[in-house]
Amino acid sequence: MSQITAADQTKKGLRKLSESASAGASSDQPKYTPVQRVGRAIVYVIMIIAAAGILLPFFWMIMSSLKSSNEVFTAPIVWIPETFMWSNYVDIWTKSDIFVWTRNTLVLSVAVTFLQVLTGSFAAYGFAKIRFPGRDILFLTYIGTIAVPWQSYMIPQFVILSKVGLTNTLWAIILLQAFGAFGVFLMKQYYETIPEELSEAARIDGLTEYGIWRRIVLPLTIPAIASLSLLTFVNTWNDYIGPLIYLRSPELWTLQLGLRSFVTNLYDANYALLFTGLTLSVVPIAIIFLLGQRYFVEGVATSGMKG
Repeated sequence: MSQITAADQTKKGLRKLSESASAGASSDQPKYTPVQRVGRAIVYVIMIIAAAGILLPFFWMIMSSLKSSNEVFTAPIVWIPETFMWSNYVDIWTKSDIFVWTRNTLVLSVAVTFLQVLTGSFAAYGFAKIRFPGRDILFLTYIGTIAVPWQSYMIPQFVILSKVGLTNTLWAIILLQAFGAFGVFLMKQYYETIPEELSEAARIDGLTEYGIWRRIVLPLTIPAIASLSLLTFVNTWNDYIGPLIYLRSPELWTLQLGLRSFVTNLYDANYALLFTGLTLSVVPIAIIFLLGQRYFVEGVATSGMKG
């Protein structure tokens, strides 16, 4: 009898604990007045409308990739085609060199992203963690180059690369974009959130500055590296002016240059295949952003803070 009573008391105690926990959870939930609820509903409606407006061009691009070439720019606009031309996604691989364009774009994007992350993180470590005369002035001077438009020194760069024989090669784009002041700025701001005590302890243990950067600082800056990688990859993937200036051979064209050929006499202005190629070019960027979204938001949010 005592065992049954003890079991009943235990059950009652657990029930009271669960009820108190649920009551506490419900009490922690914010309570809104009717006016506040209406205001939140209006904000949600505005956000939904804004999101729909942003996504509308992408929807039109995807739908245009499934139309015939004559149906793309009809008036009034036909949002949903009567017949979906799925063959466009087969024709673009058989009637163009999109495989070569994608390969060249991927090579440039990966190489430039790797080099910018490597050089930017290494230079940022020197500006953030090593004290030397003129450090702040040198950093401000280097960061000030962000404000200089590329068009102002575009011709001297082309002349230099022409003299060394690197024009009409992928190396021209890789070398021009291997260093970036924005990457140094982003990484330095994130490095300054790392406590200096970690570096001091590593120096006492005998690590060199290179070892501190590679074994301690880099593993702690994954969000900043992800942010810089995503921004650099997207910028290189979508670059049009650089390849247009330096890459003249069709076998070196990137996606942006290759897709331009769909509106020339070569393909008789096939806009359906153009939008098909544009849709395919967006897919890698969307996948990369979805995979690294958490690190990207964290890196951008934290890079402006100092520890």
